[in-house]
Amino acid sequence: MIARLAPVFLFSLTAIVVVAGSVYAHGGGLDTHGCHHDRKNGGYHCHQGPLAGKYFASKSEMLAALEAKIKEPKDIPERV
Repeated sequence: MIARLAPVFLFSLTAIVVVAGSVYAHGGGLDTHGCHHDRKNGGYHCHQGPLAGKYFASKSEMLAALEAKIKEPKDIPERV
């Protein structure tokens, strides 16, 4: 019985450790754009929003990229 439960226990423990590690991996608060300053490596990066996953030298560079993204033409066909 114990031999059959050991793999389930190990899998569950591994899953908990992996999930807990990813939850606590990031301690910085995000601004209204879903971004924040990276104090450890310098710069500014985004976790949420239209620029998620992007890195910038500064917040002003991110804001310029966000403004350019907002002004991009949308590929929406016109209704006739």
